Amino acid sequence: MQTENYLIRKSSLEKLFGNLIGNGKIVYAPKAKGNLALFDKVQAFGEITEDYIVTANSAKSVTFPRTEKLFSYHKSKESTEITDAANNTFPDVILWGTRPCDAAAFIPLTETFNGDFQDIIYNKRREKVLILSFSCKRSDEYCFCTSVNSGPGNTAGSDVQFTKLSDGDYLAEVITEKGQLLVKENCNLFEAKPEEDKEPNLAIVATRFNQEEIQAKLQNLFENPVWDDKSRACLGCGSCSYVCPVCSCFDIQDEAHGNKGTRLRCWDSCGYGLFTMHTSGHNPRNTQGGRWRQRILHKFLYMPNKSKVAGCVGCGRCSRSCPADINILDTLTSLQEEKPNE
Repeated sequence: MQTENYLIRKSSLEKLFGNLIGNGKIVYAPKAKGNLALFDKVQAFGEITEDYIVTANSAKSVTFPRTEKLFSYHKSKESTEITDAANNTFPDVILWGTRPCDAAAFIPLTETFNGDFQDIIYNKRREKVLILSFSCKRSDEYCFCTSVNSGPGNTAGSDVQFTKLSDGDYLAEVITEKGQLLVKENCNLFEAKPEEDKEPNLAIVATRFNQEEIQAKLQNLFENPVWDDKSRACLGCGSCSYVCPVCSCFDIQDEAHGNKGTRLRCWDSCGYGLFTMHTSGHNPRNTQGGRWRQRILHKFLYMPNKSKVAGCVGCGRCSRSCPADINILDTLTSLQEEKPNE
């Protein structure tokens, strides 16, 4: 659909939030916790912080929880009763205050859960999510969204995007039918589109590398020493995967207690040494360099080749959270100078 533009006053934005809460919606928004801003459930507009570039955690857990019950069973002498989570009714959720990178991350994340197999549980959660993103007025040295075909005002993945204008009011860009429904239900809060242009109100993020060039280079760098060089400090803690809005590695755990049990899906990370450990004891990725290589190849070669979308949105969370101060940008910019394997 064609994007529709409106003006929404700062005071009306607070009323919009109140209407959503009043209608029983579950709202996740950036909330200050110490020196961090975290996506968390909020009940009042005053709980939301504006003092953040990106939140420390991503919004992916709303559709892909850290630990999730897939099904449970209960055995008796006569039969086995299965309770499948795919039959659950999931609540309506509002993501308020996601950055454009977070909103865009739901595109590759959804591609992953609908590639070779359509994940019913993920899709039912995703259908219930309304994404109200806020464009970026600030950035820092970790941001590189413009290098992965995005930007501080990118609307991809958002239902409605708000951009703060010079007078404190907001441009509201309505991108999807879900967004149209929100405007229709709150039509008294939205006014004719403002005359002020969006672009001067956005952060400036320098382009650090060319994604297509990196993708082409990676075809011939599998055995390159750059992987060991850039991963020497890696602790294998998995922090980068857990804060990433696109990473989707998971493990399956069965918990059995007598005649009943549960199957759980839990976050995992390709940075863990046990991630590829075979029952025989053989590990095809037995060094941290091999695991770092897999992370980069997956995001910037395998995913674009398979689904035409990169597995990275340039939010920089992985670099901000790394206890060893490993910056993914160092690897990506270094790859531009690497020569193919002989």
